[in-house]
Amino acid sequence: MKVLLINGSPHKNGNTALALNEVAQQLHKEGIETEIVAIGTKPVRGCIACATCKNTGSNRCVFDDDLCNQLSAKMENCDALIVGSPVYYGQPNGTLLSLIQRMLYSNGAAFNGKPAAGVAVCRRGGATAALQTLNMPFQILNMPIVTSQYWNIVYGRTEGEAALDAEGMQTMRSLALNMAYLLRATANQPKPVYEPRQAMHFIR
Repeated sequence: MKVLLINGSPHKNGNTALALNEVAQQLHKEGIETEIVAIGTKPVRGCIACATCKNTGSNRCVFDDDLCNQLSAKMENCDALIVGSPVYYGQPNGTLLSLIQRMLYSNGAAFNGKPAAGVAVCRRGGATAALQTLNMPFQILNMPIVTSQYWNIVYGRTEGEAALDAEGMQTMRSLALNMAYLLRATANQPKPVYEPRQAMHFIR
């Protein structure tokens, strides 16, 4: 079993990395492989709603000049997803949101039904709103949200300060334990067979 962890911070070795590394270390103790990918500082496109990924059946975004298609391809060989982000104005990093939206829309089959969790890292406030935003897309693709002993939040301002958040680090370890438990409990179990989606809106 393998979990993909995405570091949605422009700082490769900042507090978000500390939080995700804590999760990864605990997962390793549980015998679960991990891969952490940092999105870095290169530009990432937003979705332009062209639907080329759907119309061609490629499961790939038409824009292939950033991490989107690389990450969704990795997810095809992973069993779960954890996404961490710093909190900017009560929201996740906008670059990360662009990636999530394009990955899940263009290659939803790689994500559908796999356990997922968001992790928010902040200086002081806005973490719960950011965490909710991170988790919202997962719920559209039947991805079980993995929880912890508290909301998946770690506090820290300057680089490395998150390591001093004893409760936050413990929360990350509990998240990893719950992820490992869920993966083992559902291993080799058939996924639910869903009804054909009945999409509608309220304009009549």
